[in-house]
Amino acid sequence: MTIHNLYIFNRNGTLLYYCEWNRLKQSGITKEEEAKLMYGMLFSIKSFVTKISPLDTNKGFICYKTSKYALHYFETPTGLKFVLNTDVNAQNIRELLKEMYIQVYVEYIVKNPVIDLNAPITSDLFKQKLDSFIKQSPAFVASKVANF
Repeated sequence: MTIHNLYIFNRNGTLLYYCEWNRLKQSGITKEEEAKLMYGMLFSIKSFVTKISPLDTNKGFICYKTSKYALHYFETPTGLKFVLNTDVNAQNIRELLKEMYIQVYVEYIVKNPVIDLNAPITSDLFKQKLDSFIKQSPAFVASKVANF
């Protein structure tokens, strides 16, 4: 399994944080344009799922897969959105995103009184803890073993 990249958006669609680990192909547009496209796509997919689903949509949109990658989505009750792109074989990523939110975001952003929750994240401590969290996850460890 491979973890490619992560986006964190606030409830208004502002990109708070972006990071990549094993991203092999670049989009050819700026990160700002890419973030706008990503958020627009998320907005559209969530709307589509809510309106078209024949089943109860309490959980809403959580993932979509293509033949090349999977996009995993987690939204907090406050509207914070986490988007993690992985290979198609990655499993339990929703749980990974929940743990990332609790163990990294809440601990190093929410509990830090000097951080503006609606501003892009610039905390080096957050970046280090997030990188360590991802690299220690089973999905990332498995991707490194597979690359050898």
